[in-house]
Amino acid sequence: MTITLKIVGMHCGGCVRSVEKVAQALDGVSNVSVSLENAELTADVASPDRIDALKSAIEDCGFEVTGAPA
Repeated sequence: MTITLKIVGMHCGGCVRSVEKVAQALDGVSNVSVSLENAELTADVASPDRIDALKSAIEDCGFEVTGAPA
């Protein structure tokens, strides 16, 4: 399933790379794309439990995930 998460706190390309890196490192998460302009991450997740793991990983690296996944 493909999801989109809104991310608060990204200000530069380094922030985008940090979010991409942490998301791509998770098992069951693929096709990660992060947009600084739209302040969002789009990714394919293997199962719903991967969404919570993805949110936690992003928040652990200093960013805020807002709203429910679309």
